[in-house]
Amino acid sequence: MLHWAVIFFVIALIAAIFGFTGIAAGAASIAKILFVVFLILFILSLLFGGFRRGPRV
Repeated sequence: MLHWAVIFFVIALIAAIFGFTGIAAGAASIAKILFVVFLILFILSLLFGGFRRGPRV
């Protein structure tokens, strides 16, 4: 998912360079959403993965 966020960010940068502001804004907003979803899933997997292993002795 982080890979897709980076791809949309690059698309937004390229579109902004060529002056397509509508496309750039759309791609940037998609990249932001994907990045936030990635962060939430990453944090949840860290939390639940740590709880599943149990305490370390």
